[in-house]
Amino acid sequence: MKILIFSDIHNDLKALSHLINMEADYYIAAGDLVSWARGLEATGEVMRRHSDKVFVMPGNHESESDITHFCQQFGFRSLHGQAVELDGFHIVGLGYSNPTPFNTPGEFSESEIAQRLDAFRGLKPMILICHCPPKDTPLDGSKPGAHFGSSAVAQFIATEQPVRFYCGHIHECEGVVAVMGSTVAQNVGKRGVLLDLKALAAI
Repeated sequence: MKILIFSDIHNDLKALSHLINMEADYYIAAGDLVSWARGLEATGEVMRRHSDKVFVMPGNHESESDITHFCQQFGFRSLHGQAVELDGFHIVGLGYSNPTPFNTPGEFSESEIAQRLDAFRGLKPMILICHCPPKDTPLDGSKPGAHFGSSAVAQFIATEQPVRFYCGHIHECEGVVAVMGSTVAQNVGKRGVLLDLKALAAI
């Protein structure tokens, strides 16, 4: 089973069409399909043909209610605060980011992120997908010495050690891979990552 995970499309319908044309069993949009919640319907039309295979999370540019309505409109499924089991792996998701200077629609305090992630403790083997990267890692640095990720996400990864972690949010880190203990983590960006669960299970 193959899952295509991507983030931060920000209304780039050409990039989204390229992703949706890739062959996968499931597609996970890990936040910020659009900017400031504008244009969701256009992205939904692009993804509609795979509607029963699409999971969506809100980034910091969409609210929970935006994504709930969006999923209802197009037949997608929300992965925000949810866990699904696929091929023996627990796929868990949490959208939103920690607070930004821009007061975007989808922001949680660090304590709210920690509380919501607590619901996933003990699920193994776990694949964790968050919109926001862990703080003070190669995945969250927009420039040297500037880190804008979540300390709560970093702490959860440190204690729970999911087998894989995927995020977006910090565009400058698209494609960057980091090893955090036994967790292999990656900022997927709008280029996306195709995760092969069968191959992962064989490792």
